[in-house]
Amino acid sequence: QVQLVESGGGLVQPGGSLRLSCKASGLTEETYSIAWFRQAPGKEREGNSCISKTDGTTYYEESVKGRFTISRDNAKSTVYLKMNFLKPEDTAVYYCAAVRVCESRGSTYTPNNRPVHWGQGTQVTVSS
Repeated sequence: QVQLVESGGGLVQPGGSLRLSCKASGLTEETYSIAWFRQAPGKEREGNSCISKTDGTTYYEESVKGRFTISRDNAKSTVYLKMNFLKPEDTAVYYCAAVRVCESRGSTYTPNNRPVHWGQGTQVTVSS
């Protein structure tokens, strides 16, 4: 019924860029906001960006502010994550997720509740 499919992951050099896509189906953007999470080996899954379902406001984790940009194309039911100036520490499996709201403190994304739907994940590796 509800499906989120990520694409666009791959291997990039430090300082490079990559754009991830999240195609949604069986999901209304009036009900859910969309967030991007990532999980590196041995670490917990952490949210890094979110775009509000109500007004399109965007929120970011501090470590990606100024480098990542989340956007949406409602006609295509797709949310994007453009990542610039990538660092080795950005290496992780990236997941898009449907959330009730973008939990935040100011402009900073600070998720507390588990998303209600997950994509399958796409690997991003930043290495020379």
